[in-house]
Amino acid sequence: MKRYIKLLLIFIFIIFLSGCTKILKDDENKRVVFEKTGQGLTENIVCQPTNKKVVELYKKNNIKIDVLPKCDQFKLTEEKYEGIWTSLFVKPLVWLILKLGVFVNNYGISLIIVSILIRLVLYPVTKGTALQSENLKKAKPELDRIEKKYKDKKSQEDVMKKSQEIMLIYKKNNINPLSGCLFGFIQLPLFFAFLEAINRTPAIFEEDLLSFQLGTTPYIGIQNGQFQYLILMILLLSITYFAFKLNKTAAVNNESQKQMEFVSKIMIFIIGFASLNFSTAISIYWIASNTFTIIQNKIVQRSKK
Repeated sequence: MKRYIKLLLIFIFIIFLSGCTKILKDDENKRVVFEKTGQGLTENIVCQPTNKKVVELYKKNNIKIDVLPKCDQFKLTEEKYEGIWTSLFVKPLVWLILKLGVFVNNYGISLIIVSILIRLVLYPVTKGTALQSENLKKAKPELDRIEKKYKDKKSQEDVMKKSQEIMLIYKKNNINPLSGCLFGFIQLPLFFAFLEAINRTPAIFEEDLLSFQLGTTPYIGIQNGQFQYLILMILLLSITYFAFKLNKTAAVNNESQKQMEFVSKIMIFIIGFASLNFSTAISIYWIASNTFTIIQNKIVQRSKK
């Protein structure tokens, strides 16, 4: 666990050292928002916007967008170094989304394809997490028997014996108790990388996919009577719920099970509330990524059977 915490701290340290998305603010230090979409504009965009009103907002706030390349001409070789996080993670991701977007003629579709491609690359790691969950489910009857055996035994000796017996079951079933944390450590940097790539690339948040405008937040969409954004939110919450349900590990006892379910519900509520003010592009990335998780875990479950 200490090793995972150190890795997370190093990751956060790199982000803060490297610099992230800079919010565009006006002379009164208020965030500049494109009212039509609800999209908060980013100061350090990597390529030129094409929407005339967005261009006017940038120029009004003294951002020299003319020196930036057009989004369909964005090249990694011509980009200056902006730190480890931006130069090695965000900009290559931007480049991949843009190049694929030109090829498929839609940056929304490109975003979905790239998120799935990255999850395919990470499949050996995330598959291991899913396998651990299945192994824990298999071992749960034995763990329940141990829990029942030591239910009223609170001495230090009994606690040690209980721990030893649990560890023997873990070893027997090839279980690593910390493996469930790994999925979270993978999801977090991926989410931040996609969030920053989208916010810094006008071509993405100016794009449409089906009846959805990728820069529009669900809050603004619903407020303007575009109720398809409500359907998007329901889809996001449903897929997140099933992804959490399939990816969670079996608990050692009923109390732990209740705690895990409570945490999952709180997380789903937080994600649902936050998604109101996330651009549609981020919601689409989240849906694509978690749909992959559901399919992956179903495949693992069938293979174990």
